[in-house]
Amino acid sequence: MASDMDPEQNPTAVEGIIYLSPFVSVGACFVISVIYVASLYIWNTKHDRDHPSTIKRRFFSVFVVMLVAPFFVLALSSKQVFERYSLWEIMGFRREGLFTAASIPLLLTMVLFLGPLSVQLSSGVWRIYSEPMYWMNAVHSLVWLRNHFVAPLSEEFTFRACMLPLLLQTFRPSVAMLITPLLFGLAHLHHIKERLQNGRPLREVLIVSFFQFFYTTIFGIYSAYLFVRSGHFLAPFIVHAFCNHMGFPDVQEVLSQGDHKKYIFIGTYVLGLVGWIVFLPTLTTPGWYANNLFWGWQL
Repeated sequence: MASDMDPEQNPTAVEGIIYLSPFVSVGACFVISVIYVASLYIWNTKHDRDHPSTIKRRFFSVFVVMLVAPFFVLALSSKQVFERYSLWEIMGFRREGLFTAASIPLLLTMVLFLGPLSVQLSSGVWRIYSEPMYWMNAVHSLVWLRNHFVAPLSEEFTFRACMLPLLLQTFRPSVAMLITPLLFGLAHLHHIKERLQNGRPLREVLIVSFFQFFYTTIFGIYSAYLFVRSGHFLAPFIVHAFCNHMGFPDVQEVLSQGDHKKYIFIGTYVLGLVGWIVFLPTLTTPGWYANNLFWGWQL
């Protein structure tokens, strides 16, 4: 619990213990996640999630949630927090360490995706990124904007920037980093409704949805880890956008290659995973990001 603070280690504790009850912090996070998901379904529409009208309405919904969610942090946070930090600072909007937060976590995540990036390089997919028309078409595509900008922005703002500052006043970082990913994973189960409406078999929907819950929860842990270690919103936001762009690794494409290429690609997958595990603690050292926020002493 965050109440087990040593005044000699944590200067904030000298002025008073930073502590919220689990009922308040977890309850608030649950309410915020319900509001976020409910905002997507307040519109009465027969169109699917990729229809322009659906996307525009959901853009409006999540931006309203982004206006509301910070008030939970402002109203419920321990008064000792605001004696040392502003609301925006504890939500990860700081100038100190900003360049590091915008670059190092992205490079670290690219190491993790070394396998898929190698496949793209080999197939020539990277060449399209040098084409101006690719980017012109992308920024005019509502689906692209949703996947690469609005979804990462609203989800990281809601599930990381607004929830973690509350949970970190109750739990140690190692515990807080596990709670928001569960809520994040559960929030993605709303796709069950859409898949059933599209006529997909129940068994298929349940399997796909369980898999989605699993990998979104795992990503949520990584995203929460980046936020807590860096103390920056920008770090998980950029990583989230990159991961959405890459998608889930296409293992089948690797296995379909000839023996020579297949083993090279498998090697890059393994090398990327091992490299990511090795570099993760060092490249997320809080000091690199000037993270002196109230939970930093516990990292």
